[in-house]
Amino acid sequence: MPENKLKFLVDVGVGKKVEEWLKENGYDVKTVRSIDPKAKDTEILKIAISESRMVITMDKDFGELVYKSGKSHAGVLILRIEDANGNEKVELIKKILHEYEDKMQNRFCVFQDGRLRISR
Repeated sequence: MPENKLKFLVDVGVGKKVEEWLKENGYDVKTVRSIDPKAKDTEILKIAISESRMVITMDKDFGELVYKSGKSHAGVLILRIEDANGNEKVELIKKILHEYEDKMQNRFCVFQDGRLRISR
């Protein structure tokens, strides 16, 4: 299986199904759950930057950190899908990566209302 270029740090709220799917599909994945489930968002960003990982999260506070406070990042994907179950999240990640993976590196991305917005 070819090595995927995006590496991820998956936040606790995203769930194990997404973590497992990413690993099974050849992505380099670390999980906040395995590092420190109570890690603060700023810590999560620091780890992600030091290892060039894109953070996948359901936590919109990352928008505040990156956009309002200008914190640097190595890419953030915020999933605004409050009611989705694990399988629906996997399908969504699959679709996002299939369509946009080459455009997401070091970008701030928000998935909401059926579409992905990619910013600098």
